[in-house]
Amino acid sequence: MGFAAGVGYLNLDLLYLGVGHLPEEGEEVYAKSLDIQLGGGVPATMITLSRLGVDSKIATFLGEDVFSGYAAKLLDACGVSYANLYRGNGIPVAVTSVMITERDRTFMSALDRVDITQKIQEETYRQLQGAKVIDMHAGFLDAYKRLKAEGAILVFDVGWDEGLSTQKYKEYLELADFFTPNQKEALKITGKDNVEEAAVELGRFFPEVIIKLDSAGCLYWKNGESIVIPPLQNVNKIDSTGAGDAFMAGFIYGLYHDCSVTDSIIYGNVTGGTCVEGVGCLTKYVNEKELMEKAKEIKKLL
Repeated sequence: MGFAAGVGYLNLDLLYLGVGHLPEEGEEVYAKSLDIQLGGGVPATMITLSRLGVDSKIATFLGEDVFSGYAAKLLDACGVSYANLYRGNGIPVAVTSVMITERDRTFMSALDRVDITQKIQEETYRQLQGAKVIDMHAGFLDAYKRLKAEGAILVFDVGWDEGLSTQKYKEYLELADFFTPNQKEALKITGKDNVEEAAVELGRFFPEVIIKLDSAGCLYWKNGESIVIPPLQNVNKIDSTGAGDAFMAGFIYGLYHDCSVTDSIIYGNVTGGTCVEGVGCLTKYVNEKELMEKAKEIKKLL
């Protein structure tokens, strides 16, 4: 059946838990506890897929620094296959301090971004060659084009960007088979005022449009008609970090197993909804049996 794969930076999250209030300049505030975890992005999606029994592979960037070494140890413990594309002397792992209060989260990050040369494009292509489904992000267009020509299914995801527009990401939208923005991203990239209008605009690129509606579920638009796929019910939301990456894992799980788009969205709603019940991206998850059981409960609501 091939495998699922993606290329992207590793994220190392330093989670400061139980923060009463955020410090002002010149102040120091102590959290109740500290946890260090792998963060979101392609690696989190592939790890979640691996936990669902899908053969998964990550192409990423690891240096000789202490942060890369610790991230590699955490990745090894997850048992997912990965390849290192990095040959420099910087810190190519995104290190993020996450301060979590009762109200919300704040982030401070640092990353030595890698120059995506033609050599890296070529190595990315070789590492991902043979994948059935690919978690597609901006930056590796040449490799994605070759993989798509060989039959890979491409699912495009994009993080928040003040410059989001269909023109900026036109080549990616035209190449991808599916696009999975949340509602804020969908409105921004299309310049529309509501998700229905955004779905119609994205319908210029995709016959089936998917827009995540956070705790309200997911909008699925096809042939000019839309429905809302219900979310996972009775969720005890603690931290929404990584929910989008977890949704992507459930959605790719469905595509990998040749399921309908509706069922794939339902699986995404289960994995995304489960993720928010724990702190960080990878604390709370379902195995394959639990995924099927929870998906049945959502199907009853359709």
